[in-house]
Amino acid sequence: MAQIVQIGNSKGIRIPKAVIEQAQLQGRELSFRIVKEGLLISPDKLPRQNWLEQILSIQSSYDQEQLDNEWLDVPLVSEEELEW
Repeated sequence: MAQIVQIGNSKGIRIPKAVIEQAQLQGRELSFRIVKEGLLISPDKLPRQNWLEQILSIQSSYDQEQLDNEWLDVPLVSEEELEW
């Protein structure tokens, strides 16, 4: 499995290629967390990664003109009907 190796004055972990591929860790920054059983290594989570692409993909699936017309055709209400 993985091995701890000397890298200069530090230590490193040598992880087999098959494990890196299976865990999809190639080219990703990693997070380390101490857990009761040892060390948990996981890909760093980027919460907003690819949001723009996902939003544009969702937007392109809608007919924008139809959405605009739905809002434009909504009957106007008087302020008397609104509760403040």
